[in-house]
Amino acid sequence: QAQLQESGGDLVQPGGSLKLSCVASGYPFDSYDVTWYRQTPRKRREWVATITRADLTNYADPVRGRFAVSRDNTKNTAYLQMNTLNSDDTGVYYCHVPARGLWGQGTQVTVSS
Repeated sequence: QAQLQESGGDLVQPGGSLKLSCVASGYPFDSYDVTWYRQTPRKRREWVATITRADLTNYADPVRGRFAVSRDNTKNTAYLQMNTLNSDDTGVYYCHVPARGLWGQGTQVTVSS
């Protein structure tokens, strides 16, 4: 059974950093793009970043220059490095594989002093 499992969410102070992980299983991880979304208190679920199977990356404007998405196909894992966090980054972060319709359960990121 194909599934995704996120981890790494935490409470962090403004200006801090976190690294989220998304571990995939049950399908050929290296053959599919991976996206990150977040559900913030004030907005619908919004797209954050994408990494393609060819390691091409793209970012939403609010996070470009602060976040970095990567993947390690040997570990079936995608990562989201988040730097210079602010309160607007608070939310539940999900990884998603669009071509397979897969979503993880989400991991909570809270940015607060």
